[in-house]
Amino acid sequence: MPYKEDLQKLKQKKAKAREMGGAKRIERQHSLGRFTARERVERFLDPDTFMEMGMLNHAMMEGIEDETYGDGLIGGMGKVSGRPVVILAADKTVLAATEGAAHLRKGDMLHRYALKKGLPIISFAEGGGLRIPFGMGSIGISESPFPMSLLKHGRQVPLLVAIMGDSFGGPTWNAVSADFTVQIKGTCMAVSGPRMLEIATFEIISEEDLGGWKIHAEMTGQADCFAENDDDCMDIMKQFLEYMPSNAIDEPPFKSTHDDPDRQLEDVMKIVPENFNRAYDMRRLIKTVVDDGIYFELKSFYGRALLTSLARLNGRVVGIIANQPMFNAGASGPFECDKAIEFICLCDSYNIPLIFLHDTPGFLIGSFAEQHKMPTKIMVWLQSLAWSTVPKIAVIIRKSIGASYFNMCGPHMGADAIAAWPIAQINFTGDEVGVNVVYGRQLAEAKNKEEERKKLLKLWSYESAPYKAAAKNLIDDVIDPRDTRKFLCRALDYACAKKGSIGQHLLANWPTGY
Repeated sequence: MPYKEDLQKLKQKKAKAREMGGAKRIERQHSLGRFTARERVERFLDPDTFMEMGMLNHAMMEGIEDETYGDGLIGGMGKVSGRPVVILAADKTVLAATEGAAHLRKGDMLHRYALKKGLPIISFAEGGGLRIPFGMGSIGISESPFPMSLLKHGRQVPLLVAIMGDSFGGPTWNAVSADFTVQIKGTCMAVSGPRMLEIATFEIISEEDLGGWKIHAEMTGQADCFAENDDDCMDIMKQFLEYMPSNAIDEPPFKSTHDDPDRQLEDVMKIVPENFNRAYDMRRLIKTVVDDGIYFELKSFYGRALLTSLARLNGRVVGIIANQPMFNAGASGPFECDKAIEFICLCDSYNIPLIFLHDTPGFLIGSFAEQHKMPTKIMVWLQSLAWSTVPKIAVIIRKSIGASYFNMCGPHMGADAIAAWPIAQINFTGDEVGVNVVYGRQLAEAKNKEEERKKLLKLWSYESAPYKAAAKNLIDDVIDPRDTRKFLCRALDYACAKKGSIGQHLLANWPTGY
């Protein structure tokens, strides 16, 4: 048989490559309750669609070639629900998934290929970053730069990263540069691990306190969702991908629905109390408005006075930015500002129309806000909104006070349509504070202060009602709350009539973190 010896050699090498780091290391990965890189790829992709690239790579170290196939990274192309993607999976069984020459070269090559062909990138990340001794010395570090494909990614294709094991260095750089990051609970994501910190700075800290999921959920916002295990993580990534186009020049996938776009929201006035002093969960309102009650929330533990979610209206993907009265009465602070900016950049870059649901007493004020650059945050939020070019629609539910009225896409901020509920209150400041400031002397001189206050509060409420703004065409309509879905679906239909939701992508190169 021609080529018999060569074919046998090839077969042996590929069989060895499929064994990754060997049975003992695979067993150790399983003992942690985690799948191997190959198992993750197989479980995530449609059956028999994976085309592996760089299978015969190995570490550039003599004597261990047959033990390091893939050089700690499994990669190639495959399909998810019939959609082509580029997929990368760190192989913890080979040199702890650290990054050597072939590893870095393959990752960069596949990233560039995804950008060239317009394919989403899926990355299952874990590992210790740059490999020692590969990166040692002036030559080593000079030959291990941050990949330009990542630094200039420019939101051309969706980049999804999952932190599936302890991740330091390279995996972390990818995660914080991604459009969407999932972290599995029990893992750590940081620049360096606790051991390195203890040696370098004498700081003793646990992995959980250094970069555990709660740190990123509540304090840094560097991960968007959190998973219980590998399967849960991959399911979350698939859910997010369903809302994303394959690349920035396509619209997101349309999904047909039997949910009537003109459906009346019969329970909406039970969900939202007319009494402004009573809180409610904005999630309940979102659920009743969107198609089939299905939405996908990002950063649910971070900046909790603002909700950012993906959903569909009459089959079309939308991004929803909504104040959350259950937390700080819906007053956005610096974390909420960061959350809004990142979400606006995401939606504008991937042709996702934005829906704004107002119910806020204004921005959070005080020393904490000022120490976290609140004025800068407010203005960068406004800048991102001003530069965004996807369709934008706003509904003022109960209140929209002060500068936040504009940050939530109020008048002059590029909205295609703005409506208000009849109970809405719009003003520079809230009624109690406003009356005290504006009419302070009048109240002080009044014979019956309580009666005078009631009269002034009634006047303030009248001036804040949406009808005056509607009369001057500053907002487009005052609607029956039960018609909120109907208004949004129709406004969206017309706003996307000319070229769908394709925008100019002016925010594509904005940083992925603030």
